[in-house]
Amino acid sequence: MVSMVDQMVDQNGTYLTRRRGVHYYYTRRIPKELQKRLGKKRIVVSLKTKSRRKAIASAIVLSEKLESFWNGMKLEVIISQHSMTLERPTSGETSISLSEALDLYLRLKGNGKGEAFERTARRNIEQFYAVVGDPSIGELTSADAASFRDHLIERGLASSSVKRCFASIRSIVSLAIQEHGLPITNPFAKVFIPADDRSKSRPTMPVKTIKILQAECEATNDPNRHLLALISDTGLRLSEALGLIKEDIVLDTEIPHLIIQEHPWRKLKTASSERLVPLIGKSYWAAGQIMQIEGQFAFSNYTSASKCNANSASAALNKWLKPRVPDGCVVHSFRHALRDRLRAVECPSDISDAIGGWSTSGIGHSYGDGYDLVVKQKWLQKIVI
Repeated sequence: MVSMVDQMVDQNGTYLTRRRGVHYYYTRRIPKELQKRLGKKRIVVSLKTKSRRKAIASAIVLSEKLESFWNGMKLEVIISQHSMTLERPTSGETSISLSEALDLYLRLKGNGKGEAFERTARRNIEQFYAVVGDPSIGELTSADAASFRDHLIERGLASSSVKRCFASIRSIVSLAIQEHGLPITNPFAKVFIPADDRSKSRPTMPVKTIKILQAECEATNDPNRHLLALISDTGLRLSEALGLIKEDIVLDTEIPHLIIQEHPWRKLKTASSERLVPLIGKSYWAAGQIMQIEGQFAFSNYTSASKCNANSASAALNKWLKPRVPDGCVVHSFRHALRDRLRAVECPSDISDAIGGWSTSGIGHSYGDGYDLVVKQKWLQKIVI
């Protein structure tokens, strides 16, 4: 007479199987009405035993628990408790489109990132649509990615711009592959992007040019010139300067300084971006002028409680700078110049990193509280023009 245990398992022969003659596995199709919601068709569990009797006993326990949890739509709990692995989908199940992948990316990765993050991701995907359309992820090939690369290069984009665009799309596709468990490789992963002359180096701002610009900023004495002067002797990123409020500008102290910290209207690029920066030279002058302006924000023409419009500021400042600086120099060139100026006075690189908020490699650099204002001021005073 067949026992209840044997009847249960044998009537559902797909519940137990052996792989390569080693351990028993419990394999069971998810009820059809739940497959779409769960995004999977089957579960596979290693029972970690060669004994059929033990495998049958484990299968009964799992079946009872699955029935209970399926009723409550708690399959993920069962998976974590029993180390279940979901069956990888076949190539026919890779029908998620690129536009759906973008929506998934923005939902999971875009939370709290601001409008610029979403705008950049959408722009990059839309550029790809113009060349290839909106295929499913499974239909994408490395040839499609290469065609898109060639299209961007033909449009005259610099190598660095092409790489940023590819990095964005690669992240979008990778997340979709990961979240949906697709058995495919990312076609954007290994596409070669050739370097060009513009990618080899970024021009720095000559010291003599900075001195002339600082004098003109002081003579003009308006908000845009305050912004340039503030950046010129601190090396701040444009967004860091734009996001300042008056509470971030500390003048009534032994070492006047700026507090670079995150605000709801302006995120910081990296963890090391959060720092204190001494005010010296024309940056100190600019800070004093800013404190005389009404309102909370240092640059209210570009920043409000809801956003920080770095693109508008960059366009306005670069338009003013263009006839006054060497070819290729822009607002960000002040930041590169500060690094060069500190290097010229033999400032240790880790102190330069602390002043500019550059990320420093190496485990040891993450220990301790870093350099204080006294040390930073000492080296910045050496580069006052």
